[in-house]
Amino acid sequence: MLVGFSIPSLPGTTKLYGSRLGTKHRTCHICAPTSCCVKMSLLRAFLFDCDGVLAETEKDGHRVAFNRAFEALDLKTHWDVETYGRLLQIGGGKERMVAYWNQVGWPEKLGMPQSSTWLLAKVAPVHEKKTEIFTQMVRNGEISLRPGILEWITRALENGIAVAVCSTSNEKAVRELVVCLFPQQVAEQIPIFAGDQVEKKKPAPDIYELAVKTLGMEKNSCLVVEDSNVGLRAAKAAGLPCVITKSYYTRGEDFSLADAVYDSAEEWSWDKLESILMSYHK
Repeated sequence: MLVGFSIPSLPGTTKLYGSRLGTKHRTCHICAPTSCCVKMSLLRAFLFDCDGVLAETEKDGHRVAFNRAFEALDLKTHWDVETYGRLLQIGGGKERMVAYWNQVGWPEKLGMPQSSTWLLAKVAPVHEKKTEIFTQMVRNGEISLRPGILEWITRALENGIAVAVCSTSNEKAVRELVVCLFPQQVAEQIPIFAGDQVEKKKPAPDIYELAVKTLGMEKNSCLVVEDSNVGLRAAKAAGLPCVITKSYYTRGEDFSLADAVYDSAEEWSWDKLESILMSYHK
């Protein structure tokens, strides 16, 4: 059957999160003025997507790694920026390859598709090669964190707020990105929930259900950060509050289900995020 496209204290800090979030406030060192120290008890966990949220990895990271893997394995396949953008509507790298080759024809070196099990088995080695290449790209410094991400995650951890990464990518690739892009004392506090740990990938809610259960949190005390409609639907299917930080490929997507939409984490404030959670405690 073919698969189709179908944070120690820093009192008096004047610039905590970038120019738009910076504020002089000695009562609470992690947020803007107003009685946020009391309200902060609502937020107990940040659940971040990885690709497009922590870093702008898709266009100049994963897409490039896929193309380098295709070339190394002589698969005569190249994904341009537009093509890869369409493929992102499908959750999971192996699944994207299957969907693409089902539509345009399978490379001779992989043979003709025979069953759904055969499909994933055939693309697994290709995906392993791609992950190897992506990992090296991260280690070489070809990928960097998006603005505001390090500051927000550091402040959250320093104030007892859990931070986890929930991604459809495989655990090895996500772990490498977290370890390489974050300081060690931050990276070692971030558990990773990856696509190969659940039965169904986003937009199914499985990855977020697993994270909430493992962390032992109440859903209305968690906040998901996503960049895509697919991820947003996964969060909402799990019954979780979700904000969007738009990425290169997702700027034009439908985010009508989101609790808030931003261009980057630099636009956030603790008051804004807490007000979102308050609506889930009524």
